[in-house]
Amino acid sequence: MRTLRNLRKVGIKEYAHQMQYIGDTKAGTYIATDKYGNKYYENQEQELPLRTRWVDYKQKEYDPAQIEPGWHAWMSYLVDKPPTEDAVLKTGQRSWEIPEHRPNLTASRAAYKTYSTVKPKTHAWQPVAKPR
Repeated sequence: MRTLRNLRKVGIKEYAHQMQYIGDTKAGTYIATDKYGNKYYENQEQELPLRTRWVDYKQKEYDPAQIEPGWHAWMSYLVDKPPTEDAVLKTGQRSWEIPEHRPNLTASRAAYKTYSTVKPKTHAWQPVAKPR
């Protein structure tokens, strides 16, 4: 019943988009867009607790590390106000802050990979076949 109600609220195009990328239909109030293009929504009438806030990622190959820290705090229900309304969560206002959010690149192609410059102590055995 909730799916049909949300289909009526969001329309067929948005319904198909949500089913493809979120896997569920949600209808709610648009809160804001961050500087990376991610759109944040909230619905206080949702029947499931702690499922009232969600993000629509701009990139289709999304990763939760693409969310800025202030928005992550809002999505995790750590704060009540989104970063657009809360002065403490706004980025770029403090001198010690990194000017741009850097996502976590672990398990991606851009992840840091260590290498050793030390000569290995053990070597793999290479069989040598004598000519007959």
